[in-house]
Amino acid sequence: MEYTTLEIADVVVADNGSTDESLHVVEAEFPTVKTIPLAQNYGFAEGYNRAIAAVDTPYVILLNDDVAVSPGWLEPLLDFMETHPECGACQPKLLSDRDRTKFEYAGAAGGYLDSLGYPFCRGRIFATTEIDRGQYDTPAEIHWASGACLMIRRDLYREAGGLDARFFAHMEEIDLCWRIRRMGYSIYCRPDSVVYHFGGASLAMGDPRKTRLNFRNSLLMLWKNLPRHRRQGLIFRRMLLDGVAALNFLLHGEWNQVKAIRQAHREYKDMRDKYYQSDDSAEKGVAELCGFSILFKYYIQRKIKFSELNL
Repeated sequence: MEYTTLEIADVVVADNGSTDESLHVVEAEFPTVKTIPLAQNYGFAEGYNRAIAAVDTPYVILLNDDVAVSPGWLEPLLDFMETHPECGACQPKLLSDRDRTKFEYAGAAGGYLDSLGYPFCRGRIFATTEIDRGQYDTPAEIHWASGACLMIRRDLYREAGGLDARFFAHMEEIDLCWRIRRMGYSIYCRPDSVVYHFGGASLAMGDPRKTRLNFRNSLLMLWKNLPRHRRQGLIFRRMLLDGVAALNFLLHGEWNQVKAIRQAHREYKDMRDKYYQSDDSAEKGVAELCGFSILFKYYIQRKIKFSELNL
């Protein structure tokens, strides 16, 4: 079916407590765009929760303000959701707006989790991003879709509890996708839809606050989504590896990063008991992890491309 974007979607700008003239600029230059002014900065997670609660459509797309879209990007996502009721959420192919020949770090062509819960993507493993040569242009079922551009059924978003506001930012979309898959829905990447993500506009790579949120929220995500008999040992191994990362930062004189990891562990221990998860529900979460360590594949076997993993 042929559409134009304006026929199938409303553009809504949620202003997360900005203190500049953002809202005035939108209202003056784009009068047809709807706005949702929020009283304060609720963070990525709660900001989206409040914005989505204020709209009433079958689907919503979480779209970062540092994403540039391409012509016809929306139609493949909508068509797929309309024809695949088992699909709870999907993402386009994300390329870097800094270098449009390469995949973008935060999502690329769809995300996965290794046996220890480390995320990686089709087109990106750790800091290695591949050149897009069409090698991942087939639709694929994935573990998680990027929050930079995430299409999701609105009712399912609410039923799943939305993004975890306590995360504030980082890892929250992976946690949401994990919960959605545990509910019996699938997550897909549709690479025939393409957008360009600038990335790092909120917190730059290497910012200690970004390190703290990523390390803390990764542990919380595992605590929430794994059964008790699996999570204790797995999280212990993850914390040991966090210690190795801290030692590496220490050897390079990056004291702020070491402090960020220590603070992440303290906050994780303070926050984890606020979550309750029945083991019956969490058993489904075990299947969400790949059966290998991406650390071993990448650093020991030197498999730096997703296509070399033979998933």
